[in-house]
Amino acid sequence: MTNGPSVRETAADRPPLIGLPGRRRAAGGVEGMLASMSHLELEVYFRDYARRVAEAGGLPVLLSLDTDPAQVVERLDGIVLPGGTDVDPALYGAEPDRDLMDPEPARDAQELALLDAAAAAGVPVLAICRGLQVVNVWRGGTLHQHVPEHGLFDEPPDKLQHQVTFAPGSVLAGVYGPSVMVNSLHHQTVDRLGAGLEVTAEAPDGAVEGLECRDAPVVAVQWHPELLPEPDPIFAWFIARTAPG
Repeated sequence: MTNGPSVRETAADRPPLIGLPGRRRAAGGVEGMLASMSHLELEVYFRDYARRVAEAGGLPVLLSLDTDPAQVVERLDGIVLPGGTDVDPALYGAEPDRDLMDPEPARDAQELALLDAAAAAGVPVLAICRGLQVVNVWRGGTLHQHVPEHGLFDEPPDKLQHQVTFAPGSVLAGVYGPSVMVNSLHHQTVDRLGAGLEVTAEAPDGAVEGLECRDAPVVAVQWHPELLPEPDPIFAWFIARTAPG
């Protein structure tokens, strides 16, 4: 009988398992949903995150809000924190702005706990848009709650809107070079920087477009690379970083 591959060989050859937190929505908002099921809840995220992770060689999995962050992080090789609604300003001691999008406290709590668990376990995190804002709040930072010139929600989501410039020697500069054109689908930006974070990318107006964590494997971007027409190099870099071996 031929022996099968060793546990070490199997682990080294498998694609990295990448967790994607979702969000809850009422089933009644889905076209064609049966009326008898409209009161039920769905857990969803935009598929573009999973598509880009899979294209880069990762294995994306949805992290339900019923998932215990500490337990699931033990089984993951990486986490992508996706975009979405605004972080609850109560988490950084601010009153809500009148233009605040409806917060999702359960999602905030899960993603903050995922960051805690990932940092403790050394599991890499790629944070996108809202994800960057969550990272800053996680480290005690604050947010500008409404910056409408960046929230170009009436434009095509893949339209390149402005240039981002990267700090020399940063991880993001290594991925992109000195600068890149990006889309812009956020209306909140970093205000006070969180502890242990470095600003490594900026928009022409000085808005923070990239953060890197000095003491944890966390990199964050404010634009939406998953929505751009061509595969963005940040995903290939992230999957290479999370590959078991």
